[in-house]
Amino acid sequence: MAAPTKTVPHPGRALAALVALIVIMLLGALGGDLFSPGHWHKDFKIGLGLDLSSGTQVTMKAVPPTGGIPSSAEMNEAISIILARVNGTGNSGALVQPEGSQDLTVSVPGETSQQTVKLVSTTAYLNFRQTLLYQAYTGPATPSASATPSASASANPATNASPSASVSATPSTSSTAKTSAKIVPAASASATPSSSASASASTSPSASASASPSPSATSSAPSSSTALGDASLVNKATLALFNKLTCTPGDTTKWKQQVGYTKANDYDNPAVQIVSCDSSGGKYALDKAAVQGNQISGATATLSSTNNEWVVNLTFKSAGASAFGKLTSDQYNKYYAAGQDNPATSDYWLDATAIVLDGNIASDDEIQGAILGGNAQITGNFTQATAMQLQSVLKYGSLPLSFTILSVDSVSAQLGRAQLNGGLIAAAIGLGLVVIYSFLYYRGLGLVSVSSLIIAGGLAMLSVVLLTKYQHFTLELSGIAGLIVAIGITADSFVVFFERLRDEVREGKQLRPAVEAGWKRARRTILVSDTVSFLAALLLYYFSIGEVKGFAYTLGLTTLIDILVVFSFTKPMVTLLARTRFYGNGAPLSGLDPARLGARAPWRSSVPRATVKRRPGTVTRSAATRNPAARDTGEA
Repeated sequence: MAAPTKTVPHPGRALAALVALIVIMLLGALGGDLFSPGHWHKDFKIGLGLDLSSGTQVTMKAVPPTGGIPSSAEMNEAISIILARVNGTGNSGALVQPEGSQDLTVSVPGETSQQTVKLVSTTAYLNFRQTLLYQAYTGPATPSASATPSASASANPATNASPSASVSATPSTSSTAKTSAKIVPAASASATPSSSASASASTSPSASASASPSPSATSSAPSSSTALGDASLVNKATLALFNKLTCTPGDTTKWKQQVGYTKANDYDNPAVQIVSCDSSGGKYALDKAAVQGNQISGATATLSSTNNEWVVNLTFKSAGASAFGKLTSDQYNKYYAAGQDNPATSDYWLDATAIVLDGNIASDDEIQGAILGGNAQITGNFTQATAMQLQSVLKYGSLPLSFTILSVDSVSAQLGRAQLNGGLIAAAIGLGLVVIYSFLYYRGLGLVSVSSLIIAGGLAMLSVVLLTKYQHFTLELSGIAGLIVAIGITADSFVVFFERLRDEVREGKQLRPAVEAGWKRARRTILVSDTVSFLAALLLYYFSIGEVKGFAYTLGLTTLIDILVVFSFTKPMVTLLARTRFYGNGAPLSGLDPARLGARAPWRSSVPRATVKRRPGTVTRSAATRNPAARDTGEA
């Protein structure tokens, strides 16, 4: 029977991996300022929440247009719209909390009371704008034959696309194809407005699907770097922003900061031209709003009885019907019916109307008929989910909940700073007591425990810096409490390990085997303890609201850091120290003194003493002591 293989510990590998991780985190925090030490203080910035910085907290009541109590769907949509608006201005740490079934509490750090009230209480109206210029995403290309989808409508390269067009999840970066979603009069929605267009060949309006282009369409399409439309219709200021703008797929906020859209009025003003991006990375120059969202009286997603496809029906009020009729008549007569709907022409895309909510393109649809009756239908091979999503945008964007301001409170940073200082003092006292206890009880092993705490604290700080820089994370008092609790979590881990190690030494084992045996016994306990802590933090984060989420987030983060530190530093460092004479021989100040621990005999040092070769006939001191006659005869 083969002897079991003995696992040889390699502490150097774990320590090297930890060092590599710290270096990577430092490089991520420094970014492009690696060789600019003067800018390092800006890179190591931690975002502060409302309770640690000045800000405003607004409590308001939601009222549906028809009165009564709003539904949960309306409240959720209102929360998402308000949260997207306040975060879209570059603020981080904004919080929108429901209070009961009708009230909302909005907390925005860094804004004055007047700005916050205007920001959160302004109705999020939709705007219908004509597309003047469009340029497809010109970023890294991915091999795909599918066309680039717009924000909520997939691309279709030609109006005579084959009905058997396939669906692809990978958007193309080289297609200038137009959206396949179409707006047609509701009365004739079942009919094809043009002999060269087929609604049944339209693809899903979601950004994750696109139709495979026909060869004839792609061969005549201009390069993706060409802006399609009519630049003469765009004013100089908007054209300059269009040339400056670089869109990224999936981005709905950063592009606004890029062109200086710092206020909602910059992109929601119906009286000015704007630029925008769709979710696939295409960029647009859009005309003044021809129709505003408050002129929509209804939006319904239904399953068409004629072709069994999902469509979205729109109903306009009288003023909106007139304005939308003029817009669609001009677009249809000037561009679509006039034969300008050709990728090779410069006026391509001028027959498209973008539906814009908070500056972002929710849908970009081709006008295929003059809509004069106030009833329109958007087609495009919708799925139920995508049709309901567009209905939600149209319905809640055009008819949002109105809000009554109940209270406006300005939060001073001084109160939060005072609480922060108190918390830091308490943390310093607790940390000092842990350090004192470690050295008094574990003596030399206290160096390992204190080093573990320092490394865990450094990793936690780097994690918060990286989260602030790349995820707009903000640290609140509750989050700081979670970081302070990490002191106890890390201390608990090395206490478990050290006690298991000392138990093995008490049983008479040498230190090296005792380290490995004690680690095997402690490892399971540490993992179980940290797993329970992490699950508690996860459930607390999922079910809680407000500041409790911040505590749960940092608690879960520090629990993961504790596992990393124990496995990559504490245990490997103890393994290395066991090979030294001070710890391996059980020195009195090492914390592993066998006499002090009450070890069972025999106890042998982990570090072997030097051996001396003896000549035949020599007498050892112990042998001479045992046999007095040997001292006279010279024989053992």
